Formats: sequence, C-alpha cells, structure tokens
Amino acid sequence: MTALYIDADACPVKAEAERVATRHGIAMFVVSNGGLRPSQNPLVETVIVPDGPDIADMWIAERCGAGDVVVTGDIPLAAKCVAAGAQVLKHNGEPLTAANIGNVLATRDLMADLRAADPFRQGGGKGFTKADRSRFLDALERALRAAKAAG
Repeated sequence: MTALYIDADACPVKAEAERVATRHGIAMFVVSNGGLRPSQNPLVETVIVPDGPDIADMWIAERCGAGDVVVTGDIPLAAKCVAAGAQVLKHNGEPLTAANIGNVLATRDLMADLRAADPFRQGGGKGFTKADRSRFLDALERALRAAKAAG
C-alpha cells in the first residue's frame, strides 16, 4: 500500500502534499521532532519523534520502500530512501533517483567542504518560489500516480 512520508522539519509544502495525498486517498506521515500542529485529516498521521540528530530521518528510512513517496530536502535521507526503492522528491519537485543521488551527495559534500574552508562564505541558497511550489505539485502528482500503479 502506497504511503507518503514528509520530512516535516523546514518543509514548505506540507499543506500541498496533504491536498494531493487526500485526493489520491493515500496515507501521509508527517514526521518531525515537534512543533507542528497536527492535521485533522484522518489520512494524515503526525509522527513526533524524540529530539536527537537524524531521529526523524531514521524513522522514515526504516519504514519507506518500493511503492512509497518521500518528500525531503535531506540528501543523506534521500539516498537511504532511494536505496529502499521509494520515489523521492525535494521540496521544489526535483526527483532524487538512483541515477542522480550519487552526484547530488557528492555536490552536497563538496559545498560543505567549501563552506568549512571559508568561514566568510555565506549560504547563498535560493528562496522558495511559486514556480518551485508548482513544480512540486506536478511532480508529487506524477510520483503518487506511478507509486499507486506500481503498488
């Protein structure tokens, strides 16, 4: 049975994901270490994990598999989920797959090294746009359809 897992800490598309999951009648797990208002939607389960490094990530990685969809911006978690057979989307709709996760991990590590070498280097990340939200909705719709067809 297909499920949607949301790595909810700093996730800007929880409400959008809930709407799409509800339309498909798919269970959705919103996983964080607290601070979220639980949804009243019976298809949405808010999972509060204990504080600690990567506890929410471990919860998702231990449960997801083929036929599931995971939404996360955490690249190491994405790699574990891809290895488990789940479809993975970033918040901007970019799919993370077996074909690209190695390059994405390498780029992440390179950027971490560059930031560590230059303490004055600032994040420089792009803001989340309406176009990102639209791409996410389209990508999630396609991912859930494919997951349901495979499951």
